[in-house]
Amino acid sequence: MAKRNSEVVATVSSGNVFADLGLPNAEELGAKVRLCAVINKILAKRKMTQAEAARLLGVNQPKVSALKGYKLEGFSVERLMHFATALQHDVVIEIRPRAANRGAGRVMVVGAA
Repeated sequence: MAKRNSEVVATVSSGNVFADLGLPNAEELGAKVRLCAVINKILAKRKMTQAEAARLLGVNQPKVSALKGYKLEGFSVERLMHFATALQHDVVIEIRPRAANRGAGRVMVVGAA
């Protein structure tokens, strides 16, 4: 049996998979996913059904299903922040100068559910 060359080629990530993929609005997409992850963590911690979550968030059950499946096309960052506050969590927005050695500014969501 012949040996295969199994050299692995890796690219260092920028920290935002959407930017690495060259998608438009990469910062917004990253923020949406991180907000969604925090919201889903809160819902799981509370062991809420999708119907219960829908009533609390003021949406229908299919929207909660989309949220749980990270299908975020129909959700804005603002709407996701509203969901977090509806779940009795504070959303803190901090604006600060970027580090001198970084390129463009970035959007970060840090979740502590």
